Amino acid sequence: MSMEQWWPKLKPSTRDWLIENNGDAVPAGILGEIEDAGGSVVAGDWWVGESGPSGFYFSDEAIDWIDAVGNGETPDTR
Repeated sequence: MSMEQWWPKLKPSTRDWLIENNGDAVPAGILGEIEDAGGSVVAGDWWVGESGPSGFYFSDEAIDWIDAVGNGETPDTR
């Protein structure tokens, strides 16, 4: 599922955290909420970045997308 589809299903506090901590490792609890909302981090979607011992990270494109949302812009649909 694309980021545009699962993003609105997240709690407002989760979206706020992702905007405020854009580019940081995503905590397991938030990653679980993303998965519950339909986002699969193993699907290879455009928003999936690196995942390793330090955690999950969004792709550069996803970081830009979140930045645009945080600035009150409407990012392009992918």
